[in-house]
Amino acid sequence: MKQYLAGKIRNVALAGHGGCGKTSLAEALLFKARATDRLGKIADGNTVCDFDAEEIKRKVSVSSAVAPLSWGSVKINLLDTPGLFDFATGLYEGVRAAESVLIVVSGRSGVSVGTEKAYKLAQQQKKAKMFFVNKLDVEHADFYKVLEELKTAFGPSVCPLVVPHMEDGKVACYINLVDNKAYVYDANGEPKEVPMPDTGHRLEGLQNAIGEAVAETDEELFEKFFSGEQFTRDEIIRGIHTGVKNGIIAPVLCGSAVNMEGIDLLLDAIADHLPSAWESGAEEGEDSDGNPVTVECTDEAPLVAYVFKTVADPFVGKLSFVKVVAGVLSSDQTPVNARTGQSERLGKLIMVKGKKQEDTSSIAAGDIGAVTKLTSAVTGDTLCDPKRVVKLAPIQFPSACLSMAIVTKAKGDEGKIAQCLSRLMEEDPVITYENNQETRQQVISGLGEQHLDVICSKLKNKFGVDIGLTKARVPYRETIRKTVQAEGKHKKQSGGHGQYGHVWIRFEPCDSDELVFDEEVVGGRVPKNFFPAVEKGLQDCMKKGLVAGYPMVGVKAVLYDGSYHDVDSSEMSFKTAASLAYKAGIPKASPVLLEPIGTLKCYLPDSDMGDLLGELNKRRGRVLGMNPAEDRMQEIVAEVPMSEMSDFSTLLRQITQGRGWFTLNFERYEQLPQMLEAGVIEEAKAIFGDDKE
Repeated sequence: MKQYLAGKIRNVALAGHGGCGKTSLAEALLFKARATDRLGKIADGNTVCDFDAEEIKRKVSVSSAVAPLSWGSVKINLLDTPGLFDFATGLYEGVRAAESVLIVVSGRSGVSVGTEKAYKLAQQQKKAKMFFVNKLDVEHADFYKVLEELKTAFGPSVCPLVVPHMEDGKVACYINLVDNKAYVYDANGEPKEVPMPDTGHRLEGLQNAIGEAVAETDEELFEKFFSGEQFTRDEIIRGIHTGVKNGIIAPVLCGSAVNMEGIDLLLDAIADHLPSAWESGAEEGEDSDGNPVTVECTDEAPLVAYVFKTVADPFVGKLSFVKVVAGVLSSDQTPVNARTGQSERLGKLIMVKGKKQEDTSSIAAGDIGAVTKLTSAVTGDTLCDPKRVVKLAPIQFPSACLSMAIVTKAKGDEGKIAQCLSRLMEEDPVITYENNQETRQQVISGLGEQHLDVICSKLKNKFGVDIGLTKARVPYRETIRKTVQAEGKHKKQSGGHGQYGHVWIRFEPCDSDELVFDEEVVGGRVPKNFFPAVEKGLQDCMKKGLVAGYPMVGVKAVLYDGSYHDVDSSEMSFKTAASLAYKAGIPKASPVLLEPIGTLKCYLPDSDMGDLLGELNKRRGRVLGMNPAEDRMQEIVAEVPMSEMSDFSTLLRQITQGRGWFTLNFERYEQLPQMLEAGVIEEAKAIFGDDKE
């Protein structure tokens, strides 16, 4: 396979709202560049980037995919990312590995939440940005309306380079403003130059906007523009390239991926205007002593490669996708994993195009490939030359926000679940799993209902484990509200030595998560050597309350009297006596149920505040404050019962169209309202049974 220098490589992440046509655009770019011999369609399930069984079934991207192509002397690595918010892991992987983000916008739907999120992520990670307004072939598509939306949303950096000329609501031709040429496309997507149409003052205004944008990138160009001279084509291309690299120009192109219109112009723009890996591929990291270090993207430097994606296949094994930041990765090397400090034995090096794989002897700086059978490397790890160990920043994935309990459909599968999920968690670091001993449930967390549904499908199809999902139980607690005194007397004669233990214990409410034990015994009524047995007996009882079987908290037990027998008393006898005192006293101490309360920090647009506040009120939430946040968002801080929050992520997404997000952290336990106790007790019977011993 031909090797490219970093200066000739463009790593481009395709991002945008779900349904805007990213995968179709990737297919058109690959076909136009002759990287594929047919134009695949999502409806037919034969596209290069959506090759997973789940993607073919759902007709949406659920993970990121890599597809390289050559255009002229340049290699372009396309990273197709999912647009649905439930599969944001793929978006974060793709943007992390790229130097540029091509944000695809529907010509009919315009700027959507996914557009805003993709732009924001690119901005945060200091990536170059380019827009492609797709689907101009569909009815009611309006490029100029979308262009105004882009300018309103993202400011003056938005600069159109290719625009359509419309006649009778349809695209008559596409105008390349850089070359001042117009093109029409035949049924095969082949361009033909046509005379420039009469567009009035609109074209002049758009070309002046390009001139102003180019002038901002260089002092020499600014002086030339200010003196009224015209820029040459080379100066325009150089100025746009510099502006895009520095983040002050975000070019806008347009076309139709399905009809192959404007695809050649987009490929030219990617090659001409987007920065190369050599220009923008440098990364900041830490050396082995924790000192900051800059890693330049060049073949001459020691090896630094970043694992940005992992695929765990039960048959093929683990496949680690790497972006080589510096040096050359070759199969005869034994790099060090900066996270573990251990050497990694490399399997085969391959170049990946969708599901197709091609062996390669090396992966050069700036390029993207994959390594098989890395034993300990996971997504976010850095592989480097042992002589220069550098750790690059890991990907900051979004946090899982929807938790559900697993219900196995076949006996014996419970034990397999943790092992199978650990493989899927290698692929998707957002997934979390917990075997909650208290609620007796295996709980899985993800980014939304579709995310969890895909996990269930993968468990069944990849590992043969069939599961369902149900609402996760809430770990309640029990406590007392009154001080009581209780006697516990254990006396048993069974031939030989008998059993005798006798205690008087005072139970008091206190502020503690564990039993607080004290003694006030005088006169040796209970010998000191039996105190630990009394405490142990009470601790065992505290594991299950008498109201619903949940653990007891907030109890102080004071041993103040009792009696013993010189021969028959033993530790076991006093342990039993303590449990009898517990069972006699706790029911008289006004036992109540406690529910977990969490601190909610919710971020959402100002226009959605009213709906959310009303919803929090229904869920027994207490709003503590409201503060302005970044990006014209508002922060709501509230305390809410955890039992009311199981579907909150879905609700927030509906209210805010996906713009909102939240964090929810356990704060403390509070008394459950009495009207809700009966329902919790009934639920506890299903968990613990009627026996709460």
